[in-house]
Amino acid sequence: MNQYLDHYMNYLAVERGLARNTLDAYGRDLARYLEYLEKGHVKSPENITPSVVLRFLSHLKDSGLSARSRARTLAALRTFHKFLVREKMTSDNPTDQVVSPRSLAALPHTLSPLDVESLLTSPQGETPLAWRDRAMLEIIYATGLRVSELVSLKLSDLQMDVGYLTAFGKRSKQRIVPLGEAAIVSLRDYLQYGRPGLDRDRGSHYLFLNRSGEGLTRQGFWKIIKRRGREAGIRQSITPHTMRHSFATHLLENGADLRSVQAMLGHADISTTQIYTHVTRERLRKIHAQHHPRG
Repeated sequence: MNQYLDHYMNYLAVERGLARNTLDAYGRDLARYLEYLEKGHVKSPENITPSVVLRFLSHLKDSGLSARSRARTLAALRTFHKFLVREKMTSDNPTDQVVSPRSLAALPHTLSPLDVESLLTSPQGETPLAWRDRAMLEIIYATGLRVSELVSLKLSDLQMDVGYLTAFGKRSKQRIVPLGEAAIVSLRDYLQYGRPGLDRDRGSHYLFLNRSGEGLTRQGFWKIIKRRGREAGIRQSITPHTMRHSFATHLLENGADLRSVQAMLGHADISTTQIYTHVTRERLRKIHAQHHPRG
């Protein structure tokens, strides 16, 4: 079976151009799968049935693998078998008949609109760092950017006169994302009152700068959002991705269509975006259980 894995990994690296971290994750998941097949004396893709895949997933659960990791593994199996069928190395995809248990995909953590408001207003004062943090928090909530996209923004990526910015996502894919009035106001304040005090005429092209006038790092923003969350009195742990999840969930809860949210998030596959429909349904279920007289 290793020959099939070699073909597939070469396809992901050369034709799909996946990043090294993504390739490593696929490689680990599929290597574990092939090891399981080998122990079961399965030597050809034609011998892999849906029951074999189900037994493998059950084996992962018994081994203590988290729900999120099992969901990622199942996604890797689906694309692997789809590739084998496409390349005519087998005739059937056994994962087509495997339905993902709801428990496989953990729902992302989100903030309530009230908590978001508390977080956005937590940077107080008129220091350069306060202006910067207010602008960063407003932008990440207004756009749903990944933290890597946020900290890599350059001044040239802003088109505030027409209300959007240009983001560069995974594999350098470019997309246009609306900003919204609140984010634009906060950005203008930062550019006028905050950024000059950080740049100090160094001429940096990056939008968001640290105390030394250099581009902010991902780790730097992680520390900022956690500190601002504590200042806002928010008990749950907050990460940059929490804001991305909140952005998508709040849009859908207020009537946005799934395709538009997919475009703004930069998801290549709409199935990735659909997790947020589960979030909104789960929230409605909890509200019903809490407030309905027979809940």
